[in-house]
Amino acid sequence: MTGRPDAVHLSPAWPDRAAWGTAPLLRAWQQTAMDQYAATSPRDFLTVATPGAGKTTFALSVAAELLGRRIIDRITVVAPTEHLKTQWAEAAARAGIPLDPTYSAGSGKTSQDYVGIAVTYAGVAVNPLAMRIRTERFKTLVILDEIHHAGDAMSWGEGIREAFQPATRRLALTGTPFRSDINPIPFVTYAPGDDGIPRSAADFTYGYAHALADHVVRPVLFMAYSGEMTWRTRAGDEVAARLGEPLTKDMHAQALRTALDPAGSWIPAVLAAADKRLSEVRRHMPDAGGLVIASDQDSARAYAALLRKISGEAPVVVLSDEKGASKKIGQFAESEKRWMVAVRMVSEGVDVPRLAVGVWATTTGTQLYFAQAVGRFVRARSRGETASVFLPSVPHLLGYASEMEVERDHVLGRKVTNEDDIFAAENELLAAAQAGESASSELEMSFEALGSTASFDRVLYDGGEFGHSGEVHAGSEEEMDFLGIPGLLEPDQVRELLHSRTSERAKKQKAAREPDTVAELTTHEQLAVLRRELNGLVAAWHHRTGQAHGITHAALRKECGGPAAAVASAEQLHARINRVREWAIKKTS
Repeated sequence: MTGRPDAVHLSPAWPDRAAWGTAPLLRAWQQTAMDQYAATSPRDFLTVATPGAGKTTFALSVAAELLGRRIIDRITVVAPTEHLKTQWAEAAARAGIPLDPTYSAGSGKTSQDYVGIAVTYAGVAVNPLAMRIRTERFKTLVILDEIHHAGDAMSWGEGIREAFQPATRRLALTGTPFRSDINPIPFVTYAPGDDGIPRSAADFTYGYAHALADHVVRPVLFMAYSGEMTWRTRAGDEVAARLGEPLTKDMHAQALRTALDPAGSWIPAVLAAADKRLSEVRRHMPDAGGLVIASDQDSARAYAALLRKISGEAPVVVLSDEKGASKKIGQFAESEKRWMVAVRMVSEGVDVPRLAVGVWATTTGTQLYFAQAVGRFVRARSRGETASVFLPSVPHLLGYASEMEVERDHVLGRKVTNEDDIFAAENELLAAAQAGESASSELEMSFEALGSTASFDRVLYDGGEFGHSGEVHAGSEEEMDFLGIPGLLEPDQVRELLHSRTSERAKKQKAAREPDTVAELTTHEQLAVLRRELNGLVAAWHHRTGQAHGITHAALRKECGGPAAAVASAEQLHARINRVREWAIKKTS
């Protein structure tokens, strides 16, 4: 079943909403899913619900119902991480269902005080036979949290299938069922779509669009920032490009890494903008917090140092391999601290409801990870709360942001309809290789960031784009038009306000174009305009000839003289612009 239930069983807003994992009453979608589950009594049931909708409460309600009717007498919860094991045990305890989160396959029995156990997918894969024996001994309900993780490795999927094949009931949960691979997820039904390709079939779906209409989740404003990036390749060439313009995959990766370099100007400017946004949100949500998602430990510590200077308060730094990582997250959730900087600690279910502002500062670029990260900010506590996520203007990230409301399934791959199609497997491998987000290891090792600048690009909201197309400098009053949007608005109010801010900008631009009101550009602005024009012409030349951007820039420097575009004078930039145009005329003639 897919759709939005019409009945209202419980308000999604405080104080009428029950605490996470303890609800004696259910939200409308949860009750509808429960009714469907009770009516069909399936052995396997897959629920797809957007992050923050309340999958845990639904699952524990099913467990309590099955325990009460003696259909099962034991519960096994399988979660992606150690942190989530503990979180499940705490939620279950509040619902009167004691689970042992310290159980391991080698330990055998648990205390009689427990009704079940909480384990990880990796833990099951270590000794699936021991888990199978336990599953066979009792009438067991297996709750598979974020079931798509069972496809992370072949051994995980095989282990889950072997361990829980004898289970009396299996309840699979996920907020992001799509994956980039074609490994089938255990205990998930696949049905051919209109194109003949097998896709996962959920028993109940509650998407982001429905949850937003029900005020169960927050609307998300995606604040996109572009800017001029300069870096040096392994050949010694200095490349200048604008973040977000048409580039090759490797150049996109290098431009993004240049933007995220703590020594540059882009990330400090974006962190400062995010901190201003957090201050605005805290006017209406006094305990609102922010999260910076970093790529690695060194970057995380550098971002934390920048935030300390910007906000005057030391952020909480959470690293994935630290022993006390889960404890730090819990303490941050209960505090009123402004910022947390984390590396690989934004997986599904990490519950910090007060997170309202995020900064995407990682080179990880899969849609699955993006959805998981954004899911940390959408959990609503009261009506009118909004979330803001700051992004680099990179095409694939902007695409993910604009498709937030699209419901997706896990696709197994291309159907081979012709036995003579001997290249089918190779084509799949080629497509997978071309879909990779990161640059080659050789390019990664040889890359050197030289400098960056930041400019406000646009706001993405509800499938639309609003803003200044990269024409506004970070820290300007025009940027504050969007950073200063109130933190407590209904979705339709957000849309109206964005429309009004954009139209006001258009009126100002029109007035500025009137004959007697044209202000002379500053040197900085003039150089930025010329660099954008040059980069646009170089990009057009690339699309016309296939010649790499760096090679074209190097050829222009050789013919016209002067340093890299990022530090060239206006006269030198004009000369290069004219030379590219001469090339285009010659090639056309």
